[in-house]
Amino acid sequence: MIWRTTVSRIPSKIEYSLLKDIVSFCNSRPVRDGICVHSPVVKMGFHEDMFLSNNLLSLYAKCFGVAHARQLFDEMPCRDVTSWTIVMSAYGKIRDHEEALELFGSMLVSGEFPNEFTLSTALRSCSASREFNHGTRFHAIVTKSGFDSNPVLSSALIDFYSKCGCTLEAYRVFKCMENGDVVSWTMMVSSFVEAGSWSRALQLYCRMIGTGVAPNEFTFVKFLSASSFLGLNYGKLVHAHLMMLGIELNLVLKTALVHMYCKCQSMEDAVKASKMTPDYDVFLWTAIILGFSQSLQFREAIAAFHEMETSGVVPNNFTYSGILNACSSTLALDLGKQIHSRVNMAGLENDVSVGNSLVDMYMKCSDTVEDAVRAFEEIASPNVISWTSLIAGFSEHGIEQESFKAFGAMQAVGVQPNSFTLSTILGACGTIKSRTQARKLHGYIIKNNAYNNLVVGNALVDAYAGSGMVDDAWRVTRTMKHRDVITYTSLATRINQMGNHEKALSIITHMNNDDLKMDGFSLASFLSAAAGIPTMETGKQLHGYSLKSGLGSWISVSNGLVDLYGKCGSIHDANKAFREIREPDSVSWNGLIFGLASNGHVSSALSAFEDMRLAKVEPDQITFLLVLYACSHGGLVDMGLDYFHSMREKHDIRPQLDHFICLVDLLGRAGRLEQAMNVIETIPFKPDALIYKTLLSACKLHGNIPLGEQMARQGLELDPSDPAFYVLLANLYDNSGQSELGEKTRRMMRERGVRKNLGQSWMETRNMVHLFTAGDTSHPQIGKIHEKIESLITQFRDQGILYQENIALVHHSEKLAVAFGLLSITEKAPIRIIKNIRICRDCHEFIMNVTMLVDREIIVRDGNRFHSFREGQCSCRGYW
Repeated sequence: MIWRTTVSRIPSKIEYSLLKDIVSFCNSRPVRDGICVHSPVVKMGFHEDMFLSNNLLSLYAKCFGVAHARQLFDEMPCRDVTSWTIVMSAYGKIRDHEEALELFGSMLVSGEFPNEFTLSTALRSCSASREFNHGTRFHAIVTKSGFDSNPVLSSALIDFYSKCGCTLEAYRVFKCMENGDVVSWTMMVSSFVEAGSWSRALQLYCRMIGTGVAPNEFTFVKFLSASSFLGLNYGKLVHAHLMMLGIELNLVLKTALVHMYCKCQSMEDAVKASKMTPDYDVFLWTAIILGFSQSLQFREAIAAFHEMETSGVVPNNFTYSGILNACSSTLALDLGKQIHSRVNMAGLENDVSVGNSLVDMYMKCSDTVEDAVRAFEEIASPNVISWTSLIAGFSEHGIEQESFKAFGAMQAVGVQPNSFTLSTILGACGTIKSRTQARKLHGYIIKNNAYNNLVVGNALVDAYAGSGMVDDAWRVTRTMKHRDVITYTSLATRINQMGNHEKALSIITHMNNDDLKMDGFSLASFLSAAAGIPTMETGKQLHGYSLKSGLGSWISVSNGLVDLYGKCGSIHDANKAFREIREPDSVSWNGLIFGLASNGHVSSALSAFEDMRLAKVEPDQITFLLVLYACSHGGLVDMGLDYFHSMREKHDIRPQLDHFICLVDLLGRAGRLEQAMNVIETIPFKPDALIYKTLLSACKLHGNIPLGEQMARQGLELDPSDPAFYVLLANLYDNSGQSELGEKTRRMMRERGVRKNLGQSWMETRNMVHLFTAGDTSHPQIGKIHEKIESLITQFRDQGILYQENIALVHHSEKLAVAFGLLSITEKAPIRIIKNIRICRDCHEFIMNVTMLVDREIIVRDGNRFHSFREGQCSCRGYW
């Protein structure tokens, strides 16, 4: 260039103005070659000139980095406030805020006083590094220097207080401004948005319009973030307003608009907004892909990714993370692997966000964990999310011990677990019922002051309750500073799973004491508990609450009502609750099928199954368990076999051990004992004690002693403490006329210290639950109960009803409950009884005979099914 030649030929008395023009030109562009002027400046004796020195200082900072600029700064014989500000700004740009603030202190020590630009630079460093103490001192300097009304400094102060989480202080600064410009208004709107004060952001925006300050594209970018949380209608109003004001829709603003619609799950509007201008970049495409994923439109997300690639836009790490999340949600393993190969080609396999998504995808989509572990090992610096994904994946794959190892390894490399990590590892404790690990983690939580975190507290409660340590769970609950509905729902669910239904229902009182209202999940849990007690009254009260609270529209609550009425033997109410569900899912249908099948309505249960398929609701493993159960208890052997084979052939469902147990029961009840035995010998699983017990029960029914003995022997090898094997075998001997062997079996049982589970029955009258145990004489009306039983047996003889009285069985718990019900429950009202084990044949016959004498329905729910007795018949038709 001409000016470079001119400089090289500068005479000894070069004009100062020429050097000034050249250095100004180079600094404004900036031009790296402008640094050649430095030598003439020194040679000509102008090195003490502040204008030339500061321009050179700025040029060094822009073109050669802060290190060269700092060297020049340190060598400068004279410095003014501009010099200090230039170097501070250079450090701020490379995010070395600590050095920038240290320079500010040195400047004050040197006697130089900051101007508004220096203070603005220092405040930006305070904002970025969250240096609250430094920032408040600078605020004091601003005030003392009379810069209160300076809009640049006011905006910087607003940003500083916002970044430090002091929104109210930021607002005080804003209110003190005399004439706020669009920058300060936008900064304050942004402050409210970042603080989550969406309504205040909206109010401030309205005030901004009212004062005549026109918003720009940056204002709308910030305000659209608030609209994402205020709702779709607000978002559309903002969109309309920016169009009305004629704001140019640049790519940044369009991306913010699309992001708002995505957050509101209005993907149709998001796509329309993206097409308003032809410009697209990776950020816009990524917003669209993430929007589809978050709206559960995973196929659309994948299609958008393909369209993005076709358009020539190269995905970034966030794009890959978004599309991998879509693969995880659709269990698209093959596509996930293809994306993984693209990640490798792009050189992003070490990126932490992409790596985390890969770990999550492989853990959710693959049957093994090897690919996930390899993806984890490729991450350059795994963060807490990486470790948490790995720990959660191990737990989901049923290898909880690996979860505990990963949890230890995580801490060993210096990554501290967060609340999600702790809740995940505590969940693994609850799954495997590891009391030792639960206590270890409890100690870790106390030591690291994570105790007051609500998520962690709830997970700890669930871990203890899931491990059977209910007292410990209650202790944690009582020591928690804050409890929410999840705390009590976890407790109720776990206690209910342990069979303590009344204690689970008592948690409602604790929730009320904490002024907590039930949500859909807790109400569903309480409905499940109510289904386990011998009365419908509590369940009806909960049903009423669901209607008053509006929770009846929750599918989990509706399903709970179907289950409740089905288990209480009220099929009419179960059907009604089912019909009120708008879109029944597989759980809804399963509840209906179970209710019908367990109450003896086998044909209706199988008809419901066909209706389920016609409704295009895909049956699951539980559905087929229920269908096989219905066929078994209805004597429909061939139909049951067809359903069993259709699992794999028509529905691609691999039968599990429970399905084979149902198949053995189906064949065994029908007398096909050899076929049942063949099933046990050929199943692709290791047989458990239950499958042997099932066939032994069939052997007792059909009197097959040799096979029964074999089943008892093999079952006891697996579970020698199970009294059912001894009882079933002894009864088999008794029924076959070999009472000596029966007595020998019972003696062997006593010698081995195995005790038979006591038969117990419950029923409720006048809001009191009455418990009856076989042979128990503690009930206050036991005399009248015995007299009633004897009276009924006498009436059998008088009426010519066949019944062979067995003295040893005359005071079984269900007989005591029936007699008490006849004495205490209003005529015509049904008698409802729950028994903990299967009803015996003698009691079954006794209750059928009772309903021939009295015009009453007697409903007994035993350990296997419902028995609805009426007019000498039972709904089980002899299958139980």
